[in-house]
Order: sequence, then structure tokens, then C-alpha cells
Amino acid sequence: MSIPKSYAALQGAVTKSFQEELSPTDAIELLRTGHQRFNDNTPLKRSRIALLEDASEGQFPYASVLGCIDSRVPIEEVFDATIGDLFVARVAGNTVNPDILGSLEYACKYAGSKAILVLGHTSCGAIKGAWAGLEDGNLTGLLAQLKPAVETIRATRSDEATAENIDETVAVNVQMVCDRIRQESDILYDMESSGAIAIIGGVYNVATGRVTFLAESEA
Repeated sequence: MSIPKSYAALQGAVTKSFQEELSPTDAIELLRTGHQRFNDNTPLKRSRIALLEDASEGQFPYASVLGCIDSRVPIEEVFDATIGDLFVARVAGNTVNPDILGSLEYACKYAGSKAILVLGHTSCGAIKGAWAGLEDGNLTGLLAQLKPAVETIRATRSDEATAENIDETVAVNVQMVCDRIRQESDILYDMESSGAIAIIGGVYNVATGRVTFLAESEA
């Protein structure tokens, strides 16, 4: 039985044995097939009681998603995931800091998650703020982390904050965050290098509801 079919056959939450049998490629396939169900409007149905009972005894998520706080991107729903399926970290601009990295290290090294997906989205307000040079309170430092992506697009396309440039910046930022995870976490870099996990990027289109998975950036 294929991994997606085995997942669909689960009656309750993801089990330790199911998680341990997954490869990083399998985990990514579960994200992809879950997203296809989201777009097809054919979500799986599992007993809420069984999910809660199983999850109360432990959690074995197959993947971790680092996303933006944007309310238009309901991450679990986008991947037709439920209780116990995913670790989800959210911060404006889906960037990283020591707390996010520590959370991802825990998710992968200690809780068995097999993949990290950095998920940006079109029309991102944080990216727009970085383009505009917004400085206000704690936003100043957060948006500064997005400026390398902004400068890349300014240098290669134009200085105009067009919708196309904003969305190109989103994709570049996702790739940069994937690289930063590798560069700033020895634990996650080593796990990816050994084949224990995969680190990938994607962009969710808020108008169409579709995720474009990006090619992995170079470490």
C-alpha cells in the first residue's frame, strides 16, 4: 500500500510506527497529496474522538511547516491535515530567528518530523512592508530580515513595488529562509545532509488556493 493510501486508512492520529517508516520524500508526498485533496475539495474524514484519544498519548507529526501569520493561509487546511499531523510555526514573513530554529530542531530531532516546508504566500504584507522601508516598533527588526530578498529583486528586476515584484520577492525570501535554516542550525543541516529530513520551499497563492513547490535552494 502506498504511503498516501496508508495515511488515508488511519482511523486516528498518526502513530509512531507510521512516522518512523516515512522517508523525507514520503513526508513531502503527504503534503502534496493533502494539498491536492484541499484543491479537489475531497478532505479525508477521521473521528475527532479517535484523534483526540490518540494525540493525548503522544504526537508524531510527519512534517513541519514554517509559514506567515497571514489569516488567508490556513496551513493545516491547505494540506488537509488534522490533529497530530503537522508542526506549524508562524511568523510574519515566514522568516527565522533562534526561537523558530529551536522549535524546528525539536520538531525534527526529538519529535521525528521528516520534512520542513517553508511556506510563503502571494501578496504578503510583510514583504510589502519591507519594500516600503516600514520602521515601527518591533516590526523594524523583523522586516529587516526580509530586506535581502527585496534587494535581490530590486537589483534584478526594478525598484517598483509591483504585484509581480512583491510575489517574486516572496519566492526569493522562501529560498533564502531555506538556506538560512541550513546555515544557522547545525542540527538541521546535518540531518538534511544525512538524509534524515528534507528542507523545501513553497508559495501559496491566496487567489487560487494553490501551492507551488519550489526547487530546493543551494546550501
